[in-house]
Amino acid sequence: MSPELISILVLAVVFVIATTRSVNMGALAFAAAFAVGTLVAGLDADGIFAGFPGDLFVVLVGVTYLFAIARSNGTTDWLVHASVRLVRGRVALIPWVMFALTGALTAIGAVSPAAVAIVAPIALSFAARYRISPLLMGAMVVHGAQGGGFSPISIYGSIVNGIVEREKLPGNEVTLFLASLIVNLVIAGVVFVVCGGLRLWRQGSLAEGAGDAPQGRGAAIDVRLPPRGRDQPQPTGTGATADPGTHPSPSTTATATREPAPTAPLPLTPPRIATLLSLVALVVAVLVLDLDAGLTAITLAVVLSTVWPDDSRKAVGEIAWPTVLLICGVLTYVGVLDEMGTITWAGEGVSGIGVPLLAAVLLCYIGAIVSAFASSVGIMGALIPLAVPFLAQGEIGAVGMVAALAVSATVVDVSPFSTNGALVLAAAPDVDRERFFRQLMMYGGIVVAVVPAVVWLVMVVPGWG
Repeated sequence: MSPELISILVLAVVFVIATTRSVNMGALAFAAAFAVGTLVAGLDADGIFAGFPGDLFVVLVGVTYLFAIARSNGTTDWLVHASVRLVRGRVALIPWVMFALTGALTAIGAVSPAAVAIVAPIALSFAARYRISPLLMGAMVVHGAQGGGFSPISIYGSIVNGIVEREKLPGNEVTLFLASLIVNLVIAGVVFVVCGGLRLWRQGSLAEGAGDAPQGRGAAIDVRLPPRGRDQPQPTGTGATADPGTHPSPSTTATATREPAPTAPLPLTPPRIATLLSLVALVVAVLVLDLDAGLTAITLAVVLSTVWPDDSRKAVGEIAWPTVLLICGVLTYVGVLDEMGTITWAGEGVSGIGVPLLAAVLLCYIGAIVSAFASSVGIMGALIPLAVPFLAQGEIGAVGMVAALAVSATVVDVSPFSTNGALVLAAAPDVDRERFFRQLMMYGGIVVAVVPAVVWLVMVVPGWG
């Protein structure tokens, strides 16, 4: 048995054990990386740690730390309140606002994980308050980011168009952008319907029928999050477990609550003002100054903690440590696979198939599967050159094939093992995180299974370009 095949079988065993024994998959993946890297690939410790996602570790810790402080001092409550007022109380519009916001950020040049890191904590805090499915809100944020991710001035778009130009392939920047936008918009629409969006829409405005509270013109809407009590369970195992008697399960989170309206909006206290300024500074630092999102978030969180220690005392404990272990362990093992050549081995085996259409669909699936655990940009950079030999034969349209590969490699970022999916998982407050992880993994699996075949059928088979 080849070393590459052994490494793939070990990954399957890790999934089975983590699912059946409720062991943190990240811890299992670290052990597997040590065993396979040492015994099969002949790697030393430096070679194994080369795949450790240090940048993602810092992003997960920094962003969840900063937004834990924002939840503690009531800043997220204020943001949610402002969002409801912005859409005149129609909660059903909020997921689409988040979709559009992340799409706009990536379209103008933000890196997709940076946009998700900024928007996801706010979006999921809103979902927790109004019992919207966290899967719905998280998917809307990620698909929004990918919907705008291939504009001609975006990071992804520039990278793919640069590869196409370097490989001397026919290209169409507008087609690439529209292909990703339309696919992600359609998927977002399906998720919205399946996860209870229509029920939210039928409810109308929150101001309508809000119990027996007076509905004066000046009445405000209470959008404050439930308080985080001292006795709330801390994260254990694969994820934090919420009290089932206090927090709704994701299967019942599609209905918005209607509560009596208070007489005044939430006040802007000095800690909240400082936190809002910190969030603005994070956006500017990441999008304008091109600074690292994780390091910037940690720095801002430390400043807030120093000035207002009482509001920030519990924030470090609320960093999503089980999620950090999970994601970093799995990605370290994927790094071992890359180091020992397993990914290249699989790609070259497919590209050698003599049937171009079959090779094309298999490349789309390889891009989707690998990207669900690794860098989307890295996968696109490897797959497009692998497609050059049979694209040169003229039997497959280059424009359609490149678009199909790009979409297949990015639409799966809803997986909890990808950077965007991990950020969504880490940012979700007051949920059964282990159950939410399983939901994201199942949803990511459906996307991996369905989308590559659909984009191949629509973009490759007709022979675009």
